[in-house]
This record gives sequence, structure tokens and C-alpha cells, in this order.
Amino acid sequence: MSRHYLNVPFAQKDAAKSLGARFDGAVKRWYVEDGRDLTAFAQWLPAPITAPSSSGELVLPSTDGAIALTSPKGISLSRLLGGVAEAVSQAFAKGVWTLVEVVEARARGHVYLELSERDGSGQPIAKARGVIWSSTASRILPEFEKATGAVIGAGIKLLLRARPVFNAQYGFSLEIDAIDPDYTLGDLEARKKEIRDRLQKEGVFDHNRRLAPPWDYRTIVVIAPEDGAGLGDFRKEAERLERFGICGFVYAHSRFQGEGAAREIVSAMATALEQFDKANPPDAIALIRGGGAVNDLAWLNDYDLVRFLCDQDIPVFTGIGHERDNTLPDEVAHTRFDTPSKVIAGIEQHILRRVREAETAAQEVFATAARFAQYTKADVERRDAQVRADAKTHLSRARQFSAEALHQVQAGATRQINDAGVRSTTLLHQTQTEAARHLSSARQQVPALMNDIRVRSQQQVGDARSNASLDFQAILAHGGTTVRTTRQSVDDQMQRLAERAQGSVQRARTGTEALMREVTGQGPDKTLGRGFAIVRAPDGHPVTNTAQAQELNIIDIQFRDGRINARPDGKT
Repeated sequence: MSRHYLNVPFAQKDAAKSLGARFDGAVKRWYVEDGRDLTAFAQWLPAPITAPSSSGELVLPSTDGAIALTSPKGISLSRLLGGVAEAVSQAFAKGVWTLVEVVEARARGHVYLELSERDGSGQPIAKARGVIWSSTASRILPEFEKATGAVIGAGIKLLLRARPVFNAQYGFSLEIDAIDPDYTLGDLEARKKEIRDRLQKEGVFDHNRRLAPPWDYRTIVVIAPEDGAGLGDFRKEAERLERFGICGFVYAHSRFQGEGAAREIVSAMATALEQFDKANPPDAIALIRGGGAVNDLAWLNDYDLVRFLCDQDIPVFTGIGHERDNTLPDEVAHTRFDTPSKVIAGIEQHILRRVREAETAAQEVFATAARFAQYTKADVERRDAQVRADAKTHLSRARQFSAEALHQVQAGATRQINDAGVRSTTLLHQTQTEAARHLSSARQQVPALMNDIRVRSQQQVGDARSNASLDFQAILAHGGTTVRTTRQSVDDQMQRLAERAQGSVQRARTGTEALMREVTGQGPDKTLGRGFAIVRAPDGHPVTNTAQAQELNIIDIQFRDGRINARPDGKT
């Protein structure tokens, strides 16, 4: 059954209702069924305008035929607009699937939208108001949000079914009764894919992800919305790290959604990085914000922002506040966390891991140093004992060899002296015999020969004595040379042994000093800078357990910036 829709102002709705009009909640208009007498509703009937007659009359439809009105000055505005509303209603009895971009959204039971269409350069070429009545919104919006993870808001593109409606008081609008979630998801992904493909062609998409992670954290730049809940969670833990001097944070604030948010993030990040010397940059950049809908995150899928992150030579961490969906900053960042709290937790875990590694390394260094020192000491002692034993052995052998050589020299000299003596005695005996014979002969023959015999005898005795003396001197010289040669050989061997022993001791000392320098280089200063302290007794020795501390009246505690004296519990 057809209906006649009425243009009933809100103030007159009770009057129309009392006359039998009914309200169509789908189109938000009052109507009467076809076949009823429309005379009582004449003031609210929309009247499409026809061309004026030759006499200047405007012909308006009525229930009992055309009514000719003579009105040379036209009709009322309400009737004119009522006719437009009726024409629009008849032309668009059903909704039409339409592509739109949301400029603004307001929810007050009903959802009121400002819709537009843009050309390729981003300039608007069409605008309209849209409305989703509360009864319809409660049905279609939860389904849309569940399917896309997005909420209706500025910047989102929609494929919706809308029926054009014209109202004499409120003008033209679109009544929306359905939204296609697949189109919105496809548009968001298409925008991301376009930027992703462009960055991959430019060869920078993986640049930040391939950077080596920071070995430790000293300073971190944090970009976040001011007074955001995510920033508050982050700062609770960050301030604790700063309070103990473990890590510092530089904060810069920016919007993360809305037109121009990406440019503002880039500007805030660049301004924060300008504070650092290029030779001493921050260790990381943290891009964080609280949770939000998918279309709120879509503002971050901006080429200029993502390219800026790709170009950084500093690792970028993201904690955008969502677990199911990724943004392009998440994809190009060095490390992606779900929330700001997980970003600071990851930083703390990294610092804690480095502290534990340092503690383990220090313990290993101390243990290795102790083992090496003990080994070196034992080796030095062993080598010293070996050197001493070798020296004693060689010295004993040298002495024995010298004694044997000297004995042999003495024996040889004695034999040679004895032999010389025997030969001298024999010669002397022979000489005496010969002399006696010659003397007897001389006495018998020529007394003059006596004198010649005496002279020759004396000469032979002198020659024999001279030869014996020369042989004795040669024997003594040969024995002295042998003794000196043996002594020089022993001295040379002792010198080489001493040099080898001294070289071994020097190498051990050099290795020990190098190890101690390495241990000292690791020193307690870095450990003290991380919040540790060293407890010593008054004599300077370290105190490593409570039993030692309780035996002392005063203990000395060294911190990073100075020392204090303290008295253990229980001491008066």
C-alpha cells in the first residue's frame, strides 16, 4: 500500500498524530495511508511544482484533482521545499551503494557524519551530511567494528548504502542503513601496500631493521602524545631507571592521529635528535602511544613518516598500543612491541641482561685471574726450582769435571816430572859414568882433557835441567789452560741458565701484569655506576659476607660518587 509522506514540524507532531498520521522510523517522517482523506493534512502535504499555466496559475496536486491557485508572486518556501522532498523520496525509494570519505563523525545516540569525495589531488569535489539512526547504528556498527577493528571516524573511507533524503527544515542528507567492511579493509591495506612497495623499490624498507641492536642503553628519545595513558605507563618505569642513573630519556610530544599528525611526528623527532652531537647520538628512538582503533592507526601509515624512520641510523622501537594489527612504522622499525609498557620492559630486560653478563664476566675475570695467578705462581716456583736444580747439577758436574781435569793435569804433570827426573837421573848416571871413564882415560892419557870433560859435563847437566824445567812449565801451562777453559764453559752455562730463568720470570711477570691491567680496566667504577657498592674493612680489605661485617665495628661503603662509614647492625 502506498503512503503519502507529510512535512510535519516537530512542534506539530502531536497534532498530526491526533489526526491519524503515523511515523515511519526508517525514514523519520510522518505519513498517512493511501485512500484516506487528505484534507485534514493539507498543511503538511508536499506539493511538487508544475509549470505555471498561461494565466500565471500554479497547479498543485490534491486528493480530488488539480487545484488551481492564482498566485502571481509564487508559493511559500515550505511548499517549494516540500515538493523537492517528495521528488527526492520518489526518486530514491531505496538506498544506493556509495563510496565516501568521512570528514567528521559525531555520536549522540544517532551518528551524524560529514561525508566528502576527493579528486586525485586531494581536493573535495562533493560533500554531504549523513546520518545513521540509533536503531540502525546499534545493528550495523558493531558488525563493522568487529570485522575491521576500526571505528567510524575522520579519514576513513567507506562503502555504504545510503538513501538521499530532503527535509524542508534540515535540508539534504543521506540516511545510511548498511556498511561494507570489506571495502574499508581493502582500502587501508591498499594504502599500506602502495607505501610498502615504494620503500622496497627505493631499497630502504629493511634499513632500520638490519641495524645492530644497542649493546647498552644510556639515552633514549621518546616520541609520544602529551599526557597519553601509554606515556604515563612508560614513564613510571623510565623514571625509576633515571633515578638510579642507569638510563636517561628525552621526551618529544606530538599528535598521533588526525590530519597532519605524521608531519608533526617527523618534526618532533627531528627536533629532538638535533639536541645530540652526531658523534654521540642516542641509543634508540621509541615511538609510543596508547591503544586505538585501526583507523586511528591509519594516520601513521604515511610515506614521509615511514621514510624518515627507515633513514635513521639509530634503532627505532615502536609501541603503538595494539596487538592484532601492524602499522607501517611497526614493519620498518628495528623492534616492534605491542604497548608502551612492553617497550620499557624490553629496555629494562636488556639492561638487566647486560648487568648479569657484566657480573658473570667480572666473576669469570676474577676467577681466571686467580687461576692464572695461581698457575703462574706455581709455574714460576716450578721453574725456579728447576733452574736451581739444573744450576746445582751443572755446577756439581762442572766442579767434578774441573776436579777430574785438575787431577788428570796434576797426574800428568807428576808423571812428566817423574819421567824427567828418571831421564835426568839416567843421563846424570850415564854422564857420571862417562865422565869417570873419560876422567880415568884423561888421567891416564891427557890431564888437559879433565878440564874439557868438566866443562862438557856441566853443560850437559845444565841442558838437562833446562829441558826438565821447560817440560815442567809446559805441563803447568797446559793444566792452567784446561782449568781456565773448563771454568769459562761453566760460567757461560751458568749465564745462559740465569738468562733463561730471568726470561721465564719476566714473561710470567708480564703476563700477570697484563692480566691485572685487564682486570683493573674492567674495574669497579663501571659496576659502581650501575648502582652497586663496595664494602671494605678499616684496613681496606673487601668484606664479602655478613659474618665478616658483624665482626667489625666500622665498615667503609664506597658508592659511585664517594664513601661513607657505617656501623653494622647490633654494634653499639
